Amino acid sequence: MTNITLKSIEPRLAQRLRQRASEKGRTVEAEIEAILYSVLIPIKVEESVEEEELDLVTAIKQRFSPFGGLELPEMSREFIRKPPTF
Repeated sequence: MTNITLKSIEPRLAQRLRQRASEKGRTVEAEIEAILYSVLIPIKVEESVEEEELDLVTAIKQRFSPFGGLELPEMSREFIRKPPTF
């Protein structure tokens, strides 16, 4: 494991980091590690889709696919009221 030292960190940022770690029941070090994991370790994608090709829609579908699909009925579009004539 690598050690990282931050020599200068803004007090507001340090306070927010301590607060966030406390809210999640972690040490500050564990919270920093969790933040780094969430940013640096990508979501596992299907092997057929390369990381560069992954768009938001595909990422959302992959993330929620274990929960099953949800089909919404198509809503017909119609005017709510008669448009005004001038």
